[in-house]
Amino acid sequence: MRKIFEESTINRMTLKNRLIRSATWEGMCEEAGRPTARLIDCYRDLARGGVGLIITGYAFVSEEGRQLPCTLGAHSGQFVNDLKRLTGAVHAEEGKICLQLVHVGGQTKAKDIGRAPLAPSAVMTKQFPQVPVEMSFAEIQRVIKAFGEAAGRARESGFDAVQLHGAHGYLINQFLSPLTNLRTDEYGGSIDNRCRFMIEVYWRVREVVGRDYPVLIKLNGADHLVGGLDLEDAVYAAELLDQEGIDAIEISGGTPASGAMAPIRNKIDSPTLEGYNLPLCREIKAAVSCPVIAVGGFRSFPVVERAIRDEVDYVAMARPFIREPDLALRWRSGNCTAAFCISCSKCFMPGLKEGGIYCVVK
Repeated sequence: MRKIFEESTINRMTLKNRLIRSATWEGMCEEAGRPTARLIDCYRDLARGGVGLIITGYAFVSEEGRQLPCTLGAHSGQFVNDLKRLTGAVHAEEGKICLQLVHVGGQTKAKDIGRAPLAPSAVMTKQFPQVPVEMSFAEIQRVIKAFGEAAGRARESGFDAVQLHGAHGYLINQFLSPLTNLRTDEYGGSIDNRCRFMIEVYWRVREVVGRDYPVLIKLNGADHLVGGLDLEDAVYAAELLDQEGIDAIEISGGTPASGAMAPIRNKIDSPTLEGYNLPLCREIKAAVSCPVIAVGGFRSFPVVERAIRDEVDYVAMARPFIREPDLALRWRSGNCTAAFCISCSKCFMPGLKEGGIYCVVK
């Protein structure tokens, strides 16, 4: 029987508990992507607060793959020394940290990246701010290579793992979704072909970092969009990843166009609303042998405890750790009242205006 506060291992990475800080954009980097002292302090506080694994905010693997301002950059070796200071601060507090890697594809704007956004197909959808350019075969290969190079920088910089962002309508998810992938070549059409980009990214990353280094993925269990990625195809994608040796899968759902079923939901004010991705997790957990991580509105200790005991291997949270970076320690001490987060999502507003998220209610 799995317990929250027990040691576990993901491909030789030993975690002191089964609580994970899920990735969230922090807005605490210089414009070019260099981490600041404020971001280092943020991760140091999370490690000091006792969370089992910190997953960073998404780090872009190439210049045109960025989205929000002041995002962490994994596209260049110029930040390696800064990243070493970041991982060193976490390790000094006996924490573990995973670098999340992303290419946002069509979910960005030309005015922000200096060129037309790239996507599997030149199609306009509600999740895209403008019509993107269809990626050529050469561009697909370049981006695959960029993921591998970024993963190599992560290992060099002392990160304990990497996570590929394959959810929330970003590029890997765009290839998986029939709504955004209208290609007729080997990267489009059947679910096998739509999985090809994801699998080739994973292969390149694994080739660079080796078999003894943890590689995770964040995957949509469903896009919650008519014509988008559905649960059946998501299970198929998860099975492929499992067969190829992925070390853990974090299950999320939705895109910015998914309305009330978007990845970040507000007014999680009762235990019955928590763990809203668990139905997706159950189906994928039944189909794979690797660890499954649930994310989505967890706030209450009993809900988290039950999910870990009966349904998934780990529970991930983002907004609660913005308000309470020491939530894990509080729960472990015996104070098991619910997280103080009220799910208002106003923590992101300061990041856009002031250069860094924080709880505005606290």
